[in-house]
Formats: sequence, C-alpha cells, structure tokens
Amino acid sequence: MSGQSQLRLRFRRLLGDYAVCRLAPEAAIPPWATRGEFFSVTRTADEFSIVCSLANVPPGIKAESPWVCLQLEGPFAFEQVGILASFISPLAARGVSIFAISTFDTDCVLVKKESLPQALDAVREAGHALVSE
Repeated sequence: MSGQSQLRLRFRRLLGDYAVCRLAPEAAIPPWATRGEFFSVTRTADEFSIVCSLANVPPGIKAESPWVCLQLEGPFAFEQVGILASFISPLAARGVSIFAISTFDTDCVLVKKESLPQALDAVREAGHALVSE
C-alpha cells in the first residue's frame, strides 16, 4: 500500500467508559487497575500511567475521564506502516483529541466520550468500518 488513504480498517468500540490515570513514578501497580476487559499500565522514569475502566478508579486518583476505546481489528504485521496514522489523521483533522495504545497485534485509540459522535463520523468518512458495539 502506497498511502495512508488506501488503508481501510475495521474497528470496534469496547464496552464501558475508561479513565487515563497518573500515579507517582515509583507507585506499585494497584489491584483496581488490572480489573476488566481492557487495561494498560505504562511506566517511564517520570511517570506512571494507567488506562482502565472508569468504574475501577478510586476517589483521589488523578485521572482524565470519561474516554471510550476504539480497538482496531488486527493483527497487524510490524512491517505494515501507516496503520495508526490512517485512523488518527481524520480525527486530528476534526480536532478530536486521542490517547493511543499499541499492543503486539493491534492499536487502541481512546477518544473523549463527548467527542465520540464526531470521531465516528470522521473515521467512517475516511473509509474505516465499525464492526460491532
């Protein structure tokens, strides 16, 4: 495939609302973070981020929410280029903020819940297909 515009991806919306949380860099992984169908834990020298079900987040945790998760239907080969770009470029063009997470086989794109209608319109207009909700 020679250009991003030629990619036609299939995706699904994961059930529920999600939160993007920030903990201290040295914090242990809390048990509430790893409950549910989808979660992500990422640590750098400067921060510790958790994406998990909004319902799991206890009071007092620094978090941005609510987000919805759009999961691209993979698997994708590591050599395949432009996958994430083809999905998020239409979102950027519409001013939709995203939080992206990649796994071994696929990509997940979180969008703020209030932006979901315009996000779905943007990716559908770009030729991507919602396969289930």
